[in-house]
Amino acid sequence: MSAHQAQANPASAASPARLLECRGLSVRFGGLMALNELDIDVGRGEVLGLIGPNGSGKTTFFNVVSGVYAASAGSIRLDGVDITRAQAQNLSAHGLARTFQRSRLCLPLSVFDNIALGAQGRLDSGLWHNLFRRKAFATEARTMAAEARELLHVFSPTLADKLFEPAISLGMIDRRRVEICRALVGRPKLVLLDEPSAGMTHDETDQLMDEILGVRRSLGDLTIIIVEHEMGLIERVTDRCVVLNYGKKICEGRFRDVAADPVVREAYLGQS
Repeated sequence: MSAHQAQANPASAASPARLLECRGLSVRFGGLMALNELDIDVGRGEVLGLIGPNGSGKTTFFNVVSGVYAASAGSIRLDGVDITRAQAQNLSAHGLARTFQRSRLCLPLSVFDNIALGAQGRLDSGLWHNLFRRKAFATEARTMAAEARELLHVFSPTLADKLFEPAISLGMIDRRRVEICRALVGRPKLVLLDEPSAGMTHDETDQLMDEILGVRRSLGDLTIIIVEHEMGLIERVTDRCVVLNYGKKICEGRFRDVAADPVVREAYLGQS
């Protein structure tokens, strides 16, 4: 199958209603085009795998969609709202959350405190509210603790019992679970997962992916874009894949189709 044929795959055309629409998305760093007029659609409730060789633009795409980088050109719409120029700290209010390849937990804080940081966009309590309406603040905190415990329990019942223990006491897989729970507690429409298997064994990766899919089922139409170097994981959990190379989309479709595409194989292997 050629790259063009993979892009025209009927599975892609039959995707659910679009949640994320990127048109002509470009990011330039000096003379380097990290993303080059990229068009990507993600259907509501879809799990999209974003793959490509090192330096292909995957992390840049995550960073521009999540407001870390500004787009040089093009547009990004999430659930019909233009978020192209939105600041990273405001995107949770639009329903977007992400994780990072390297852990960003505040290790001295408790598991609960780390997860609660992901819910700032939906909390009613500001500074003055917290100072003068302590009862309402306490009620909100109890509700948040119950939600955090429930999310953790889906991943690991034993982890839910560690809600108020310091994050530094956790192993790698539990820290990753907490980071994902922090992204989910804000009730996002779209979650960007950046290399969730980084630093974990193959068995831990399989276990974590099963848990993520279980959470997705329990949350209904949660949409996920996942960047991952473990192709077995991508094959198992995604509905569709987009392949990038040098900042451009070279192929999209079901994993088995893009994996067999000669253009994709050349991009990864350097040969036909």
